[in-house]
Amino acid sequence: MAVVDTISPPTSGSGTKLRREIGLIGLLWASVGSIIGSGWLFGAKNAVIVAGPAAVISWGIGAVAIVLLALVHAELGGLFPVAGGTARYPHYTFGGLAGMSFGWFSWLQAATVAPIEVEAMIGYAGHWSFAAHFLNNNGTLTKSGFVVSVLLMAVFVAVNFLGVRLLARTNSAATWWKIAIPLVTIFVLALTNFHFGNFTSHGFAPFGVKGVLGAISTSGIIFALLGFEQAIQLSGESKNPKRDIPRAVIGSVFIGAVIYTLLQVVYIGALPGASFVHGWTNLAYEGIKGPFAGLATVVGLGWLAWVLYVDALISPGGTGLIYTTSTSRISYGLSKNGYAPQLFERTDARGVPWFGLIISFVTGVICFLPFPSWQQLVSFITSASVLMYAGAPLAFGVLRKQLPNRERPYRLPLGDIVAPLSFVVASLIIYWSGWDTLWRLGLAIILGYLLLGSYAAYAIKKQLPNAPRLNWKSAQWLPVYLIGLGVISWQGGFGVGAQGNIPLWVDMGLIAAFSLGIYYWARAVALPAEEIERNIADVEVVDEGGH
Repeated sequence: MAVVDTISPPTSGSGTKLRREIGLIGLLWASVGSIIGSGWLFGAKNAVIVAGPAAVISWGIGAVAIVLLALVHAELGGLFPVAGGTARYPHYTFGGLAGMSFGWFSWLQAATVAPIEVEAMIGYAGHWSFAAHFLNNNGTLTKSGFVVSVLLMAVFVAVNFLGVRLLARTNSAATWWKIAIPLVTIFVLALTNFHFGNFTSHGFAPFGVKGVLGAISTSGIIFALLGFEQAIQLSGESKNPKRDIPRAVIGSVFIGAVIYTLLQVVYIGALPGASFVHGWTNLAYEGIKGPFAGLATVVGLGWLAWVLYVDALISPGGTGLIYTTSTSRISYGLSKNGYAPQLFERTDARGVPWFGLIISFVTGVICFLPFPSWQQLVSFITSASVLMYAGAPLAFGVLRKQLPNRERPYRLPLGDIVAPLSFVVASLIIYWSGWDTLWRLGLAIILGYLLLGSYAAYAIKKQLPNAPRLNWKSAQWLPVYLIGLGVISWQGGFGVGAQGNIPLWVDMGLIAAFSLGIYYWARAVALPAEEIERNIADVEVVDEGGH
């Protein structure tokens, strides 16, 4: 029997149950609304600086990578329609230690996206005189900018407290706008200001293969395309999760990939020749800090620029709103699995995990303090995101092997090939982020082990009802994977501080071979079928309100 996570509305007061009130469009728009955020406002400019016109290829590779990961998630999302799903799959198949690790990656990624979107809103708002003093010259927030950022985070949280039904309606309305404006931008720029010569006049791929691959992780491409998992995180509140989750996941990736690729094409084609006369690295024009709006102004489309400046508040705002939701649902799932205090499971009369929302707000405020700008956060969050996603192909492979006859509403064709391939792709994306990003991610991982590990040890010692089983043996591959990626990155050639001792292509071949080794090692030492069933049954019980 598949996990059903059947949740009925609480009769009064508070509890630990979520409400199933979201349909297919709500799920689809949750994912699309997360995919189309600040990424479309900045991604095209950042990618062309790193890769030149060959950034179009970077978007194509990024889209294929995300499609592979999304296909794996589509089967898992239909199989296990539970809240905070991405934080739970490794828990089912590898037990406590792996589940805790991937749960932390998942929460870290979700909790830091909303602050990034707020930073993007503040950056674009600098066009208006009232917001000109929100940012310092180095991109950090001024005191007034900090106050405004905190208020925006508070708005995200307040809307979430009004309940998931209102949230879905609010996000659906915002997403219609978020889709319409990029499409209008594509259409107008393609018709009025498109120069095919821009793609070749200074070289199509001036920075070679390394530029094309580096742009995938460091310029915001993967960051922009991420977000399909939002439908999965909201599985516990879906009316018909087995039917709707796979459709929402795959549909959102298709919509996002098409829009982003077309945006990159028209951005390059619409640039005035003088803007890249000194090379793509030195791309410059009036208003470039708001790339598309500034470009519209330069080419004489003032009305479009005005619309884009307005959109720069709505698009990131919608994404920040849904990621605030996601963060509280992931912490809900972490608590269900025994990695966080049971307080995270408490819901109010509207079925909202209120404590998780408060922690999401506090985390967002903290993120405004040390990080200087949207761009500097992107690589870090991309790596955390892909680490989160990397757990799904591993769990997928184990479940296909250990529970082959379990009902699957959506069964991925050639899944035994796609799963290891998607794990390799995830590892490559992490590697392309560069050593300067990965060593910082390593510190964040250590912090997660200290926080979640301390609670897990306390829960086990006190024999709390949700105390996890750590299952060290089935997670023996995990430290090897994390440390191995770090060592290869350090000795490779991507990112500041990398030693460059491993030649290009050799490094990627090494990552691929290493990842395949980890994949089949993890599958070999995973939990036996009966223990996987027990983990799933445990979650079924607590998701139905028992402890």
